[in-house]
Amino acid sequence: MTLQTIKSLDGKDEYVLLPISVYQSLQQEISFALARSSELAGDDTYMPLLLDEYVNNPVALARMKSHVTQQELARRLEVTQAYISKVEHQETVTPRLLQRVMAALATDA
Repeated sequence: MTLQTIKSLDGKDEYVLLPISVYQSLQQEISFALARSSELAGDDTYMPLLLDEYVNNPVALARMKSHVTQQELARRLEVTQAYISKVEHQETVTPRLLQRVMAALATDA
């Protein structure tokens, strides 16, 4: 696998592009390393992204934590992606629907 780099204006490597699957598998380690380096430097400005603090809808939260797209969840539930989007934008979700979603996310693709 070849990783691509993005250079700064002065020509130095500044960013690395990598496949999302690689990033997802390393995401927890990256967050830990950033938090640790921030602690060692005495800098408390780094705060890891916690989905629970930003996503209020339980369907959206469960789907994101399972690394499943709306399209994939829709396929598993035999509904449309638009329906999943609508559900994820609602303020409340019925317990029955949430149970169906959790069961669908628990199954292997």
